[in-house]
Amino acid sequence: MKLQLALDLVNIPEGIELVKEVQEHIDIVEIGTPVVINEGLHAVKAMKEAFPSLEVLADLKVMDAGGYEVMKASESGADYITVLGVSEDATIRGAVEEAKKQKKKILVDMIGVKDLETRAKEVDVLGVDYICVHTGYDLQAVGQNSFEDLRTIKRVVKNAKTAVAGGIKLNTLPEVVKANPDIVIVGGGITGESDKQSVAREMKQIIQQG
Repeated sequence: MKLQLALDLVNIPEGIELVKEVQEHIDIVEIGTPVVINEGLHAVKAMKEAFPSLEVLADLKVMDAGGYEVMKASESGADYITVLGVSEDATIRGAVEEAKKQKKKILVDMIGVKDLETRAKEVDVLGVDYICVHTGYDLQAVGQNSFEDLRTIKRVVKNAKTAVAGGIKLNTLPEVVKANPDIVIVGGGITGESDKQSVAREMKQIIQQG
């Protein structure tokens, strides 16, 4: 089980400083969609150059032109690229095909998918590496979380690995770990804390203990 740190509300220098604090306790650094919008794929390249031992995920939330966008993210050094589960199958297939060429991984983000069980089964046969349940900011604000959704996809997904994102904090992490995802994605649960290093260390210990 890997711990992924989501960077959403930072610029490149701030992001690098933040990762320096927690790098020994995380496995993947996510360049979040807001960072990609503000900074471009330069943010992915800068993070990979600063921390070559960490994996980097580009949260592009690809919706169209799957092959092309995966190619561009790969050129910038991304190890993982996100594609939306609500995309057309052809877009997901194109992304998977390009990712295999580039030896990269595709994570399908199921944010906004209404029939999670059916779509997870459909996406699972398209050759993606990870399927991620994700409660976005807007739904977190009204008290929703991804934990039940994670159990749903764990039940139906046969080929892909699983990931979970959305509002995970130190006190809710044990519940998440019980459902045994392959990647746990934490943003504000680390970045919003004053002692980021100790929170990340504690999270990593909980994950390792399983």
